[in-house]
Amino acid sequence: MKKFDIPNYYRSSIIGKIKEIRQKKDPRKKDFTPTSLDFGTVRFHISRHFGFCFGVENAIEISYRAIEENPNKRIFLLSQMIHNPDVNDDLQNKGIRFIMNTLGKQFIEWDEITADDIVIIPAFGTTLEILDLLEKKGVSTKKYDTTCPFVTRVWKRADQLGKQKNTIIIHGKYKHEETRATYSYSKKNAPSIIIKDMKEAIVLSEFILGKKDLSEFESTFKDKFSPNFNPEKDLDKVGVINQTTMLATETEAISNFLKKVMQEKFGLENTKNHMADTRDTLCYATNENQDSTYGLLKTKADLAIVVGGYNSSNTSHIVELCEEKLPTYFISNSSEIISKKEIQHFNFTNKELLKSENYIPQKEVVDIILTSGASCPDTVVENVLKKIITFFPNAKSTDEVLKNINID
Repeated sequence: MKKFDIPNYYRSSIIGKIKEIRQKKDPRKKDFTPTSLDFGTVRFHISRHFGFCFGVENAIEISYRAIEENPNKRIFLLSQMIHNPDVNDDLQNKGIRFIMNTLGKQFIEWDEITADDIVIIPAFGTTLEILDLLEKKGVSTKKYDTTCPFVTRVWKRADQLGKQKNTIIIHGKYKHEETRATYSYSKKNAPSIIIKDMKEAIVLSEFILGKKDLSEFESTFKDKFSPNFNPEKDLDKVGVINQTTMLATETEAISNFLKKVMQEKFGLENTKNHMADTRDTLCYATNENQDSTYGLLKTKADLAIVVGGYNSSNTSHIVELCEEKLPTYFISNSSEIISKKEIQHFNFTNKELLKSENYIPQKEVVDIILTSGASCPDTVVENVLKKIITFFPNAKSTDEVLKNINID
């Protein structure tokens, strides 16, 4: 795996050592059991995979290189480079300005952007329409395009599916930057529609099987399908691709479900002519993080702390998995941990900040699950760990614990 040149203040000596040990013991990444750090009065169970993925480190390296190479130029990012407040704040403090927010609301009008400016494409990519607009302005985007290679792989697969006369079903959040970009590419060559979850897949199946009147299609999927989409014929041959940060298990479940729908409509022997195999669009990092979360949740614990940006899709799905098993606190960094008795955390379902008291139980040894999203710096996770340790005055030292790392 390529080593990226990112600022040292994003790296952690503690987390880095844990990852190094795990990599040596499990180079093929087949073991998803957590790493346990036993401080005596508190035990942390650290996920096998978490933190910066390939695409994020690539984006960070390119963004900071753009700053270094262009000291006398204005530098813009189309929107947040990744969904992490610490990283985005640091880039802004270094002079980078955001053209729009993650939902597409414009901060800086396009008329203000000139051919002399540097414009960085974020890790999520961007739409063909925006690339065309920048090209017409004479703005070169190739040098500082940080689009994740696993996102572009999905776009290439969408292109293949379109050329094979498939309609493309995108499993993603309609307003997410990556989904908007993927939709822009897919609709170029094929009828395309975005569905958010299995519920919407079931509704779509009712149109496929004729259980719902096609006259209701437009209002049901308003603004989520490509121009001139004809549900009467465009739902007979489909392929499912995904927003790479969605739950891999859900994307697979949706694809398997729609495969059964096609079997019901066209017969088992004809399924291959109506349903494309698109398992290759799933992101390896998202899969590893989610598989590691499942492995993590086999450990008995009192609570889980998940660290990451509140608008991070992949982080919210990790939170979702943890919440099914135990009390879970979604925080952006250690400042949300107010004291041993009080924590501020984010409810991603209702999109609101909450405060909880007595989140750490009063017991002889407290077990805490700790993980983060793919856009969260390891230093942020380390700071969370260190802060919680201060609540346990009789805890062993970090150096002592690291010498005796226990892999469950």
